[in-house]
Formats: sequence, C-alpha cells, structure tokens
Amino acid sequence: MELKPGLSALVTGGASGIGKALSLALAEKGVFVTIVDFSEERGKEVLALVEKEIAKFHPKLEFPSAMFVRCDVTNKRELSAAFETHLATYGGLDICINSAVIDCTRLAVQSMQAAQKPGVIINMGSAAGLYPMPGDPIYSASKGGVVLFTRSLVPYKKQGIRVNVLCPEFVQTGLGSKVNPRHIGLMGGFMSMEMVVKGAFELIRDESKAGSCLWITKRRGMEYWPTPMEEAKYLVPSSKLRRSSSFKAISNLQVPQSFEKIVVHTLSHNFRSATNIVRTPLRLPIKPDHVLVKIIYAGVNASDVNFSSGRYFSGNNNDLDSRLPYDAGFEAVGIIAAVGDSVKNLKVGTPAALMTFGSYAEFTMVPSKHILPVPRPDPEVVAMLTSGLTASIALEKAAQMDSGKVVLVTAAAGGTGQFAVQLAKLAGNTVIATCGGKEKAMLLRDLGVDRVIDYKAEDIKTVLKKEFSKGVDIVYESVGGAMFDLCLNALAVYGRLVVIGMISQYQGEHGWKPLNYTGLCEKILAKSQTVAGFFLVQYSSLWQEHLDKLFHLYSLGKLKVALDPRKFLGLHSVADAVEYLHSGKSVGKVVVCVDPTFSQQVAKL
Repeated sequence: MELKPGLSALVTGGASGIGKALSLALAEKGVFVTIVDFSEERGKEVLALVEKEIAKFHPKLEFPSAMFVRCDVTNKRELSAAFETHLATYGGLDICINSAVIDCTRLAVQSMQAAQKPGVIINMGSAAGLYPMPGDPIYSASKGGVVLFTRSLVPYKKQGIRVNVLCPEFVQTGLGSKVNPRHIGLMGGFMSMEMVVKGAFELIRDESKAGSCLWITKRRGMEYWPTPMEEAKYLVPSSKLRRSSSFKAISNLQVPQSFEKIVVHTLSHNFRSATNIVRTPLRLPIKPDHVLVKIIYAGVNASDVNFSSGRYFSGNNNDLDSRLPYDAGFEAVGIIAAVGDSVKNLKVGTPAALMTFGSYAEFTMVPSKHILPVPRPDPEVVAMLTSGLTASIALEKAAQMDSGKVVLVTAAAGGTGQFAVQLAKLAGNTVIATCGGKEKAMLLRDLGVDRVIDYKAEDIKTVLKKEFSKGVDIVYESVGGAMFDLCLNALAVYGRLVVIGMISQYQGEHGWKPLNYTGLCEKILAKSQTVAGFFLVQYSSLWQEHLDKLFHLYSLGKLKVALDPRKFLGLHSVADAVEYLHSGKSVGKVVVCVDPTFSQQVAKL
C-alpha cells in the first residue's frame, strides 16, 4: 500500500511510546489519524502535533484531520465506539496499529470488509514473543501469542486485508525504561524509534507481506521471522499447491511419429563440434512405468561442455567411445504427452519437470519415478531445477547455513548464484556477491545483496580484506582456479567453503584440466575450516522437497527468478546458448525454448 495523503489510520496506544511515534510518522505522510488512548492529557498533546503535520497536506477540511478518542481498550463497548467514530468521520479504515490485539484486529477486519477496500493491520508484538524472557514469562507468553495469532490470519489476504506483526527489541519508552540496564547493554543498547517506524512502514508498503513477523534489533537490523528455511520444516508439502494451480491439463496433444533431439557424437569440450541434431522415430506404445514428455523449455548449464567431453562418465577412453552417441541436456519442463501401463499418479496434459539426460529434445521418454510434478511448465521453473536446487540443497546440507553469518557467493549473477544470494539473505545473513559488469551488479543489488563486488571495477581481494577483515563464514564457490584461492584465503575461523563447480576451468584449450591447490590441508587445519564438494546428482532424494520450497517462495513473492533476456528458440539454437553462457555475458538463467509455438499457448507464471 502506498502511503499517501488521504488515507486514514487508527492507532491504539497512540498517545505515548511507539504508538505516538507511528501517529506522528503517519501524519507526516498526510494520513488522517485517530489516536486511541486512555490518557486524555497525553492524547490531546499528541493530537495537536498530528494536526500540525496533516495541515501541511490538507490546509482546509470540512471534517477533522485527526481525532483523539479516550478509550479503555479492555472495554469492548468503548473500543467499538472508537472504531465507529473513525468510520463515521473518514468513511473507511486503511491502516490500523494495534496494541489491544485480539479485539482491535476483529474490529479492524470488520471495518475493512464493510468498506470493501484493501487495508493493513499491524499488531504490536515484541522480540520477547520470539525468544524466552526468564525475567517476565507472562509477558513473553502473551507476545508469543500475538505473533502466532497474527501469522494465522494470512487467509484474509484474499480479501485484500493484510495482518502483520512488528516485533522490536528494546526501545526507550516508559516500558523499556523498566528493563535492567545491564541486560539492555548486553543486547546492544536501545534501538532507535526511527527504525521501528521504518519497519512498520515496510509492512504497510510491501504488498507481499501478510501474516509476516518483522523482528527488529539494534544488533542485527530488520529480518523476517521465521526464515524460509525454518518455515519449510512445518509447511504442508506443496502437492496441495500443485493441485490448486490455475494451469489446466491439455488433452489435445499430438504425438508425432518422429522427433528431433541433440546427441553427442564425438567427445569434445567444444559443445558445437561434439553434437548434432538427429531425427529419431517415436516408438509406441510407451514402456510400462514410463512417460513421454513434450519438452517446452530446456535449461543451459556450464557443465554441458563437461558432459559432451565425457567427464561425467567413469572408465577409460575406450569405454567412453562405446557410449557414443548419447543424448545431451540435463533439465527441462514440459507437458506429459503419453503414459505407459502401471503409471497411475501422472496424467496426460499435465506439467512436469525432469532432470535426466536427453532434455535437448522435442520429446523424451523417462521412467515415471523421475518426473518432478510442477505447477506450470514455465521457464522460471527450469531455473529452479539444476540451478535452484543446487543452491538450496548445497547451502542447507554442505554449507550447513543458519542465520547471522557472512556469506560470499561467486559468479553470483548466473543461474545458480542468483538463488544462492537470495536464499542466504532470506535466512538472515549478510551477503557478498562477485560479478563482472554493471548490468550484473544491478541485478544483484535488486536481489538484496548487501555488498556487490564488480571485479571489472574493483579488486575482490582488496574489498574483502578491507571491509570483511574477520573473514567470511560461508563461501558458495563455482569459479575455481584463482577465485578458489582468493575465497579460501578470505575464509574465517570455522568457515565452510562449498565447491559447486569450477567454470573457469571447463573450457580451456584442452578442456577441463584439474589444478593443484598447494597448501590446502595446512590452511584449513590452522583455522578449523571445511572445504566441501557438492554434486546435485547425489542428493536426488531431496529434489522434490526443495523444488516445492523454491516454488512456494516464488509464489509468495519472496524469491525472484532472473532469466537472461536473450532468446534462444528451437534446438538449432542450443549450441549458441551454451557458447553464450560461457562467454561471461549472460545475466540470470539461460533457457532455450524448444517449441516456441507451443510456449505461446501457455500463460506466464
């Protein structure tokens, strides 16, 4: 909701403390304010200040620009009368700031429903509702109830009513002054009232926030609680979300007698020379326990060149030659075109994702157990597959990421880096990202990265040494070579460096040449550090769970998916797309639209 003159707000407890600060801050935006409080003396003092601010926007009005209503909020009759007075004066209610949470929320919802207009309700919680306070368990329990009460009201968003809770730590108010000063000192001291106001305004403005809990501390700033990674532990699996998707199965799919696909015919790190397009017959009927998928979008990955050179197959060169030709491509989304016998849980015409060899094709047949059900066959979902799953699972399992850490992501504007920076930020961490170029830096700032290092404009080593002298706690590394050495040297005591690739080594003159990292053991031993490798194939049991989580975050607006704007249409463009990715010019996930005519029939996510 845009904070603009002419909106109206009701603030309970508006004559002192946080309520007073919010009343004045709203008035400074030209919002009409009703101050509800038990203290008539303080209430009238605040009213005069509020009227003075609103007059700057509304010098002449036929109704009061602000009101004070004396009210005992424990008295339901008086509280109802306060809301009725506000509605009679302003004809609706846009914003409600609640200290008397249960009854005020009920009355605010009823007022907003009656006016049939969007509205925002902010309940005043406390950090004491997020962690225990042994010195005041009753207060802690009551504020904990406020948090879960608010978070349970998400369904009202469907009516345009968003209910959120603000949970500040210690603020210098009448109540805050009663807390032991030593305890406040240990927590970093009192936080500013300006920060509390900033948090409230964020909850008002951000349309994606409903049932959200914003935790504000002087130590850590503003962060949402719980983190998405914690939230995912109790959320119902999104199989229900998939069933409620607006995508309708397509029943009139035509299965051709043959189709085109890309195969590797000779082993080479040069993808273009290693592959060609062949036409192959489509053999029917479908094998038992298999499904036929019509591919709409296929994802391009840095490791396509490793696959075309045979790096992912074990054995000697003679064994590798015997595998030729083999199908290329790792990931795709499309529509189920046919199912074999014994397939009960998948239907023709429904969307599906797959992460099996052979996705650079118009059709592919795979065992039904390898199908990942998805809500829609859109390119954003392709980005969530190899790239998104690598980031999500690697940060959870290999990096063991929690909150309050400093996380460094290399090649951060690429397909997987964009997910890593966002997931690290959503988990409550300080995020550093490296990239090359202004356009990539702009994307990363838009994704919420705290410190973007454009290596074309700054020296990465110098920035890390100067601004992060204590080191970084987690590194998500995909470049290799000199970048690996730099990241290892920047790792803090107990730090964890996760290797998910080494793109700088994939396309040398002679292909992928392993490097020696001299002194690695001595370095990690001296600081109790961990260097961990991560290969997505070995975590296949977690794919569906993490794909559901990524799509859920995306559908809530908490996760953005950046697709490279360059269009690659048809199988004949795949080699161009692979070379474009390795040129270093791509921003976001590079995707090939295998069937442009069909994709136009499918609405965007």
